[in-house]
Amino acid sequence: MSMNGAEALLKTMIDAGVEVCFANPGTSEMQLVAAIDKIPGMRPILGLFEGVVTGAADGYGRMADKPAATLLHLGSGYSNGMANLHNAKRAFSPIVNIIGEHAVDHIPLDAPLTSDIEGHAALHTNWVRTSQSAVAMAKDGAEAVAASYAGRIANLIVPANYAWTESEGAVEPIEPAAWPKVSDEDLTAAAKALKEGEQCCLFLGGRALREEGIVLAKRIEQATGAKVICEVFPARIQRGRGRPTVDRLPYLGEFAADVLKDFKHMVVLGTKAPVSFFAYPEKPSVLTPAGCQIQDLGSAQDDQIDALQRLVALLEAPELELAEDPALPAIPSKEELFTAEAVGAVIANYLPENAIVSDEANTSGIFSYGMYEGAAKHDWLTLTGGAIGQGLPVAVGAAVACPDRKVINLQADGAAMYTNQALWTMARERLDVVTVIYNNSSYAILNLELMRVGVENPGERAKSMLDLSNPNLDWVKIAEGQGVKASRATNVEEFEAQFKEAVAESGPRLIEVIL
Repeated sequence: MSMNGAEALLKTMIDAGVEVCFANPGTSEMQLVAAIDKIPGMRPILGLFEGVVTGAADGYGRMADKPAATLLHLGSGYSNGMANLHNAKRAFSPIVNIIGEHAVDHIPLDAPLTSDIEGHAALHTNWVRTSQSAVAMAKDGAEAVAASYAGRIANLIVPANYAWTESEGAVEPIEPAAWPKVSDEDLTAAAKALKEGEQCCLFLGGRALREEGIVLAKRIEQATGAKVICEVFPARIQRGRGRPTVDRLPYLGEFAADVLKDFKHMVVLGTKAPVSFFAYPEKPSVLTPAGCQIQDLGSAQDDQIDALQRLVALLEAPELELAEDPALPAIPSKEELFTAEAVGAVIANYLPENAIVSDEANTSGIFSYGMYEGAAKHDWLTLTGGAIGQGLPVAVGAAVACPDRKVINLQADGAAMYTNQALWTMARERLDVVTVIYNNSSYAILNLELMRVGVENPGERAKSMLDLSNPNLDWVKIAEGQGVKASRATNVEEFEAQFKEAVAESGPRLIEVIL
C-alpha cells in the first residue's frame, strides 16, 4: 500500500523492534498520530508533560535494553523534556525522539512556535538529524534506531510537510553495531593494577552492574583482594538474595573521599573516575587520593561484560564463593519514631521477588539503600544525572517494559511535584507501580547542602525557599485526583499494613508517609 512519510517512518521503526511510543504530540505531529492509528505494532502512551514522556522512555530503555520512541511537539516540547533527557544521557539509555517541525515553507515566517530545534536537540546527543524529504524519513528512522542501541539518544526532527507527503515506503532495519571491546593493552594494564591487591579499587558502572558482571567482578576481588565499588548513581544495578553485594560510593563527597583514601590504583569500567557532585569551599572536587593511578579500562559504551570475562581469564580467578545473604532489617514497633529508615525496613522485608525499584527518595533514602541487600532479588534504578523529577516517569517506563514485574517507586515529595502527571499515565495504563511518597515537607537535601557550602545561620527568607509547607502538599488528594488509589501512613504499623496490601494488589497505588 502507498504510505506517506509518517507511515513509512513508523513502519520502519516497528520493523526495527520499537514497540512503544511515549507521546505528547501537537499540531505538527498529527500525521504521526494518524500513522500510529493506521500502522499496527506501536503502543501509544500519552504523558501529560514532556518530562514524563522522556523520563518514561529512559526507564523503558534501562529495563528493556532497547529503545522506545517519544513523540514531542517542536522545540518547546523537546525543551520541556530536557531534564529527564539529561538523566537518560547519563544512564546511556537507548531512546529515539521524534520531534515535529513546522512545514519547511512555514519556518521562514517565524510563527510563534518556531525555534532552533537542532540547537536544542544537540544538547543531549551527537545524533541529530532533520529529515530532508518524505522518502528520507524511513531511512532516517532506521539509522536513528540503530544509533540508539549504542547507548545514545537519537533525535530525529520531522518537518510536517514531509510527514504528509507520499513516500517510497518503509525500509529494512539496520543491524546495530556491536559494543566495542577494550584493547588487550588496557586489559593487561588493568590486570597489573588489580594484582596490587587491597591497594586497588575496581570501580564499576553501566552494564557491569548486571548480575553477570557483578559475579565476574567479585571473582576478581576474591582472587586479588582489590575492592569492588560501584558509582554513586548507577542506571541499573541487580541486587538481593543470592546475588553478591557491591559497595556503592556515598553521595556526600567527604564520605566518598574517606572510602577511597587508601587506594593507590583504581581500575574504572563502565563509568568515569569519581568526582564530587558539586564544588564546596575548601574541599576537593576530585575524590581519589593524590597519587592514585587511574586506569580507564572501558567506558559505558564499551563491552563491559567481555572485559570482565577476559580479566577473569587473565587473572585465573576461581569461581565465586558466595557469602551468606545479609539479614533483613528489623521492623521497628509502632511506638518508635516513624523515620525514613523505618519505611525502608518495611519495604525491604516485603519487597516482591524480581521487583524493580525506581529510587528518587533523595535525602530520605540515603541511609536505607543498604537495607535491601538481603531483600528478594530486584533491579535498582537511580537518579543518574541528578535532575530531579525522574523517579515517577522512570517507574512508568519500567512498568511498561516489564509488565510481569512489580515496580516500587521510592519518591521524595519535592521531586515528585516536578512530574506528578506520571500518576495519571499510571492510572490510564493500569501500570503495576506502588509509589511511596516520603513527605518531609521540604527540599531536605538542599537544607543539608546549605550547611555544606558554609551557610551556618540561614534566615527565614532563605529557609522559606527550601520549605514545602504553607500550604502542605496532600499526596492522597493529588493521586486520587489523577485516578490512583492512595492512602496515608503516620506510623510504622499503618505503613506496614498499607504496603503489604499494595504489593498484593495489581495496578497503581500511592502511599504517602508522613515523616
